[in-house]
Amino acid sequence: MIRNLKRRWQMGKVRPGDGSRLKPFRWWQLLSRCLFYIRLIDQTGPPHLYAVDVHHMTDAKSKSDHEAGKGTAPAALYRDGVQIARSNVPTIFTVPGGTIQVATSGFGVKRMHYIPDDGAEHMLRPDPRSQEGRRAKFADRHPALSRGVGLVSLVVLLFALSLSILQGVESITAIPPVAEHIGTFNSPVRLPAWANIAMILAGLLAGYERATRLRHHWLIDSAAT
Repeated sequence: MIRNLKRRWQMGKVRPGDGSRLKPFRWWQLLSRCLFYIRLIDQTGPPHLYAVDVHHMTDAKSKSDHEAGKGTAPAALYRDGVQIARSNVPTIFTVPGGTIQVATSGFGVKRMHYIPDDGAEHMLRPDPRSQEGRRAKFADRHPALSRGVGLVSLVVLLFALSLSILQGVESITAIPPVAEHIGTFNSPVRLPAWANIAMILAGLLAGYERATRLRHHWLIDSAAT
């Protein structure tokens, strides 16, 4: 029931597009925009190229005015280069044979999947000039190195998560009423200031790397946030 309510809420945010043309991806938009494609066949027979354009840095005015077709929508659906729908995120666009689910995190897109009516899911193809497209190209050319980079990112975030938990418990038990009932806890891991700064930077890079592969776990990636 909760899942159905969430689905209806996300689909209810979708509004008709403004008919504008899809703009090509530019290199300076690497951190502010994501663009994905999928080719689908509708009832008319010939396949159409659908594109989902996500803008991460839309301001509050753009988000509130997207229903009226003003400003840049956080997410927009295009068919053959023409905008047919727009929405805030997370959202679900209805397309021939199924839906496209779109969700973002603090580091980028965490979900961009086509869900056909049969239930199987397929990730959309990223624009080759986007950060996701460049990461996918790197994985194709250097699969072993790509897996190694992904593993390092996971290890960094797991370590950061463990460290955050230890520091959080230490801070909570330092509160006098808590300390009186259960005592205090001292974290066994103490990092100097420079190591803490390095850990923050490493966590940011790890979160960014995982976002380019659309990898996301609510607990693990919370360490990067």
